[in-house]
Amino acid sequence: MISKPDILNATILIVDDQDANVRLLEQMLSDGGYTRVASTMNPREVCDLYRDNRYDLILLDLQMPGMDGFQVLEGLKQIETDGYLPVLVITAQPGHKLRALQAGAKDFVSKPFDLVEVQTRIHNMLEVRLLYKKLKNYNEELERTVAERTGELRESEARFRRLTELASDWYWEQDEKGQFTKVYGPVLEMLGITVDTLMGEPKGNKGAHWNEAEYEAFKSNIASRRPFLDFVYTRTKSDGSQQYLMVSGEPMFDAAGRFTGYRGIGKDVTESIQPKYDA
Repeated sequence: MISKPDILNATILIVDDQDANVRLLEQMLSDGGYTRVASTMNPREVCDLYRDNRYDLILLDLQMPGMDGFQVLEGLKQIETDGYLPVLVITAQPGHKLRALQAGAKDFVSKPFDLVEVQTRIHNMLEVRLLYKKLKNYNEELERTVAERTGELRESEARFRRLTELASDWYWEQDEKGQFTKVYGPVLEMLGITVDTLMGEPKGNKGAHWNEAEYEAFKSNIASRRPFLDFVYTRTKSDGSQQYLMVSGEPMFDAAGRFTGYRGIGKDVTESIQPKYDA
């Protein structure tokens, strides 16, 4: 919510070519407790003043010589690219009210002034304006936070990937249907296969195939959604040589406890395990 001090400390610019009107509005705002009020009798200064100060509210007279309030509104729209003009127009012409609103003004007051009405409309407009700015700032901060968190997550994922590659030959993830969604590391080049056949059908490509009994045991672990550690299975390569692969994995669940797939690591342990198996 917007507090009363926030409203009273809002920045206000009075634009009127009549000195008496400027002094009347200044006195009224001062009596109401507003502390940051500026004024100009030259409409050509308004755009530069707004560009420099971004007032929370502009009290704009429409009928001024040389440059009327409608021209000022057009100039302000070139500056305020988000389309919100914090302008309350002042006019003695009833026919100008609708035109001013269509030109981008947010509200209007009529001459001669009803001071209670003017004070009420100023208060209401400032409250809306400050809420708008607060929401805009919140959204910008939220976007920055999301961008920072996204960057942190990407950095964390990259770091995790590097650590995984140091500890194993590959990292993998499957969805709830058993389809691979992530594979990091040189496993595909190592095995000479595609993602679709990675730990897939027992009969591989070009004569290579998995040990069927070991593969069935592996599938049983997956089907029962059990974690498994250092599960070793054998792959016969197309040249007839044996390759030993060791994988570890765990099931993944979302916040509602729904199974979402598996993740794990794998390593080619042929060099370390071959002598034991050959013995």
